[in-house]
Amino acid sequence: MKRVTGIGGIFFKAQDAPALREWYQCHLGIDVQFWGGTSFAWTDAAGTPTGGSTVWSIASPEDDHFAPSSAPFMVNYRVDDLLALVKALKEEGCQVLDKIDESEFGKFAWVIDPEGNKVELWQPPTGQ
Repeated sequence: MKRVTGIGGIFFKAQDAPALREWYQCHLGIDVQFWGGTSFAWTDAAGTPTGGSTVWSIASPEDDHFAPSSAPFMVNYRVDDLLALVKALKEEGCQVLDKIDESEFGKFAWVIDPEGNKVELWQPPTGQ
């Protein structure tokens, strides 16, 4: 089962960056590289590359790239099969919120990562 298929682009800090990177790799299937993040290639619905990529990276607390801000924020991850992913995350012992929203914009669910960040999981409507 595919888990996360893409994001718009996000950079954030973690108190224990290596442990949090490992959690995302294990539970959400993100291919974390040696530099602490990954780059998602943009594709169309058929999987054909469309040019461009989205970068995602977890930084250490000492990183001043975000100065002067220290605000936490929620990340939205695109997924292929929200219900299957929610089921797998629960089976793996992750803290998944019980609420699942469905609307014309797709399906949404939330999981809390080990650092207490609320992560939004989004399955777009068919064809998007």
